[in-house]
Amino acid sequence: MAADTTDIDDIREQARRWLADDPDPASRDELTAVLDRLPTSAPELADRFAGPLTFGTAGLRGPLRAGPNGMNLAVVTQAAAGLVGWLAAQGGTGPLVIGYDARHGSRQFAERTAQVATGAGRPALLLPRPLPTPVLAYAVRQLGAVAGVMVTASHNPPQDNGYKVYLGAELGGELGAGAQIVPPADAGIEAAIRAVGPLTEVPLGRPGDVLGDDLVASYVERATAVIAPDGPRDLTVAYTPLHGVGAAVLTAAFARAGFPVPGVVPEQAEPDPAFPTVSFPNPEEPGAVDLLIALADSTGADLAIANDPDADRCAVVVRDGATGWRMLRGDEVGALLADHLMRRGVTGLYATTIVSSSLLRAMCAARGLAYDETLTGFKWIVRAGGGSAPLVYGYEEALGYCVAPDHVRDKDGITAALTVAELAAGLKAQGRTLTDRLDELAAEFGVHHTDQLSVRVDDLREIADAMARIRAATPTTLLGHPVDSTQDLLPEADVVILRTGAARVVIRPSGTEPKLKAYLEVVEPVTDGDVAAARTRAASAVAALRAEVSAALGI
Repeated sequence: MAADTTDIDDIREQARRWLADDPDPASRDELTAVLDRLPTSAPELADRFAGPLTFGTAGLRGPLRAGPNGMNLAVVTQAAAGLVGWLAAQGGTGPLVIGYDARHGSRQFAERTAQVATGAGRPALLLPRPLPTPVLAYAVRQLGAVAGVMVTASHNPPQDNGYKVYLGAELGGELGAGAQIVPPADAGIEAAIRAVGPLTEVPLGRPGDVLGDDLVASYVERATAVIAPDGPRDLTVAYTPLHGVGAAVLTAAFARAGFPVPGVVPEQAEPDPAFPTVSFPNPEEPGAVDLLIALADSTGADLAIANDPDADRCAVVVRDGATGWRMLRGDEVGALLADHLMRRGVTGLYATTIVSSSLLRAMCAARGLAYDETLTGFKWIVRAGGGSAPLVYGYEEALGYCVAPDHVRDKDGITAALTVAELAAGLKAQGRTLTDRLDELAAEFGVHHTDQLSVRVDDLREIADAMARIRAATPTTLLGHPVDSTQDLLPEADVVILRTGAARVVIRPSGTEPKLKAYLEVVEPVTDGDVAAARTRAASAVAALRAEVSAALGI
């Protein structure tokens, strides 16, 4: 009991020091209320002070709450001061451009970042309103900024927020201009954040300059240049931004490109940080696109498209038979977009990640195009090949696509949607569909069936234990075939890869959520042109593979 009392006293003292330096009255009131409930609130208080949010290659991301282990004005002030100090120490010149979505706290965090920048003597440029992450990434390059900050938690739950950092050409180099940071920049910024003194001593300047809508118009103009100007445009599209910030920009881009403006799910059309119609604001989650499918059905749409809340991801839903719809996997859309660009004669480097389908590799090999494979995340994809060939396309299976790296050097759900629409309209003019094109690719390269085993946990130690188990007792067979290749990517990445002649498993913890993920792939040849039979065999094999991997992980 004495030890418990000592622990509570220690955490109480940490909380009191935090309160003395917290610049937000609302946050101070929240933490005071937790203190007032001691000792009952001891576990909650301990969690809030378990440690600071770590600034990694995805920046910051966490729940909105008072204390160092949460997203709040104090944490953002410290992060901004560390970032601005690091930029100065690196000799970086030029403005800091800042964007934000419509989540709780996003605008406040963006404006505080601008004040910290101007207080340190650096110009700060704010996007004019809540806008998609790709617009911020575009602005970093377009405006010659030293860096960019995007306040967003992407597709995380409503109670979260986050803080992404992009570097301009001066500090990011040719490949990293307008891209998310990678090591060692993340460690350098983290160290600079930890070196920030009392927040009361961080100078705050004017709120920065708010950019005009001409920047957004420029993004839209450049986005529409991604597709051919004279292709078919007869296509009826249903669309949802999932209560996020994508609708205005996407519909403007479709209209400028000459497509009919997509019908937008009315219940999800406007930004709403509560995300009231979905249990989880991620297009991949069960039920997330139910309203979209209902709209597509009622309007006779050819195609349905969803962006995630910050519109850097793009989900595509197609008719499956006479009465049903199904969401294409990220690997399917990734292959369709790559094939479309290849057919348009786009040459250069095509890239994806170690957890994505191996189909892109096979396509590039057959068509004599450069290919590279990276760790997960667009921060790596846009640096693929190390400059050996110009990147022209990159994708990751988690619904992220970069169809125009010279426009946005990150995943971009707006230009991806436009390019999917261009492909679908062209196929429709021929009396064909996206699924027809997928069948053609399967006939040529075999069915590459991918799936994912994803386990959400409450205790991160469960993930560490599962990774330890798979390393200690690595399967020697999968689906009755010997595992002929095992890769452990430690210490560079916490990833284990298993391969047989026709199957692959990639196991890793999620980088943004408390999940353990296993990415499964089976390649099934098509015999006698019977794609449907090959798909059935592949689906059955993946189901069996899922069971084997689940048992091996013990989670």
